[in-house]
Amino acid sequence: MIKLAWLDPDDPDWFPPVEAAIREPDGLLAAGGDLSPQRLLAAYRRGIFPWFSPGQPILWWSPSERAVFDTHAMHVPRRLRRWLRRCDWELRIDTAFDRVIDACASTGSRADGTWITPEMLDAYRSLHRLGHAHSFEAWDGDELAGGMYGVAVGRLFCGESMYSARDNGSKVALLSAARWLSGHGFPLLDAQIVSPHLATLGMRVLPRADYTGEAARLARQRGIEERWTHGPAPLRAHELGPPARP
Repeated sequence: MIKLAWLDPDDPDWFPPVEAAIREPDGLLAAGGDLSPQRLLAAYRRGIFPWFSPGQPILWWSPSERAVFDTHAMHVPRRLRRWLRRCDWELRIDTAFDRVIDACASTGSRADGTWITPEMLDAYRSLHRLGHAHSFEAWDGDELAGGMYGVAVGRLFCGESMYSARDNGSKVALLSAARWLSGHGFPLLDAQIVSPHLATLGMRVLPRADYTGEAARLARQRGIEERWTHGPAPLRAHELGPPARP
């Protein structure tokens, strides 16, 4: 029988140590609590994230292996690079957060279907209003071709979900995110779960202890708690490629 720590709704800063996470299912650490901004930010600082399905209690995870990207060292496969040269999509940030998170919820972007419950939607919209959650968007004219959203804590960015409405839409959004993050002092993009799809873009794997140590260090740094933009003129998809080393 699995015995989990249950979080106290009145103590949003407390989590058990990540070393207490169980092996099967890998990384399950705790249950309960709430999805308040204070608790969510406390979780991300410790290398913990929520993931649960409708009908389940809130479940908190810290896997034994963590998928991450070094934002200055993204890999753009040759075929995608050729495709990008012909793509004139506009890349924006934080202009359609609600549309991006709704699309991620409706596409069921993890293997067992959608995990972005109405509770989760409300929670991340609250983080967005507070300047902690952000969306990276690929626009084909007036249509969203794809997007991703995630949470910034200090100089750590934790990707939560992404989706494609057009071929390569999510890849373009992810490359756009890495380009902006690298240029603004965010060296690491947490992708949470290891997958072959992410590996094609340069994902690497960190053991839990290495990741949580790096996450804590970056989370202590001063962040950018406001709406994000690309600057005076949005990028176009054909400008993407491996970002310049900071």
